[in-house]
Amino acid sequence: MTIGASVVVTPGVTGAPDTGTILVVLPPWVTAGGMPLATSGSICLMANSVTGAPYPLVIGSVGTSTGLQVGGQGLVRVGDRIPSGSGVLLVIGPPAATFVTDTWPP
Repeated sequence: MTIGASVVVTPGVTGAPDTGTILVVLPPWVTAGGMPLATSGSICLMANSVTGAPYPLVIGSVGTSTGLQVGGQGLVRVGDRIPSGSGVLLVIGPPAATFVTDTWPP
């Protein structure tokens, strides 16, 4: 996953799911296809589904890859369900590069 990938957190800040995108990937970086790969600690920009107000959400560390880590932070992959904030973040996609596959368990 990289900058611009879609995510959904359930429940959102008002109870209904909120949608957003990965906005910031913190260093150190590993890249695929020229894009930095998201790890736990990356920041999503979410939109409150009721009011539309934007808010930041830091991706949690439980539920990311246990096999591939960058700077001690697990890689974020399509389909990961990561407890973040007050809910569970579902990573939708698209992936940064289809030629990179991480099948380690969360």
